[in-house]
Amino acid sequence: MSRTDHGPLVDLGRERPQVSARARNMSPIVPRGSIVGSALVAVVAIMTFLASITTGTVLLVSASAAEWQSEVASEITIQVRPTPSRDVDRDATAVAEAVRTQSGILEVRPFSREESAKLLEPWLGSGLSLDDLPVPRVLVARVQPGSTIDLEMLRRRVTQAAPTASVDDHRAWIERMRSMTGATVVAGIGILMLVIVATIISVSFATRGAMAANRPIVEVLHFVGAGDRYIANRFLRHFLRLGLEGGVTGGGIAMLVFGFSESIANWFSGTPVGDQFAALLGTFSLRPSGYLILAVQAVVIAAITAWASRRTLFATLNDIE
Repeated sequence: MSRTDHGPLVDLGRERPQVSARARNMSPIVPRGSIVGSALVAVVAIMTFLASITTGTVLLVSASAAEWQSEVASEITIQVRPTPSRDVDRDATAVAEAVRTQSGILEVRPFSREESAKLLEPWLGSGLSLDDLPVPRVLVARVQPGSTIDLEMLRRRVTQAAPTASVDDHRAWIERMRSMTGATVVAGIGILMLVIVATIISVSFATRGAMAANRPIVEVLHFVGAGDRYIANRFLRHFLRLGLEGGVTGGGIAMLVFGFSESIANWFSGTPVGDQFAALLGTFSLRPSGYLILAVQAVVIAAITAWASRRTLFATLNDIE
């Protein structure tokens, strides 16, 4: 029987060998249940979880800081220090009347002597007699949203009513808060970059390991006419699936953590630890946009996994050739 009596085993005019879809699915180039694949899924899941926790924490801190800044910027604090030659209660009343005449002020709330002394309890404790201490009177003025206060004019009016009074618009505190928020965001971005780099390195090693384990098959495919793109696409689909599986697992666990964090915070509400964390991070609950960001981030990490695999694939195929 001559060679021409048989049809061609492989269509060399095409890039993909002529193999049935069922056979290709039953005998993949890259084993789907390999140890390398399982380990890579675990690595990507851990990396995605850490990235999601970092991103979620940054979002919580940023939202809480924005609320703090908005609340603090809407108030102005005036202190009236007592002196032996003046009646501090009369000075506080005069200052309150002077502040009310300022445009842009919605209301003025003077603190009584007892309320002013209670503000010192976190530092001095309760049950102390503050009669001999020069406890200042505190007044809080609420600013109308969107309005601009002439602080110089306000200070002049306040000092005319009471020479020992001082005005604090909390600008220094707000600047420190902005600096802290910016540092938190920068630290979060740095951690995300480290996670991405570690993911790329892990995927590169896993890809090279899979290519080394399947090097004889790759060489045979080259011999029968399969192109680099066909071989790379088989590996690419494999690692994209692993990346999506790991990203969905890690991102889903992180979303569950943030979903249950509000309930956990409610369990510790009323305790010193719970109150401190509530003051720092609010209710621990992410907004719907936050969960959307975490979902997009998981997909991005899966895409990075596929991209890193593709780059390593072509570099390894060039070495084989």
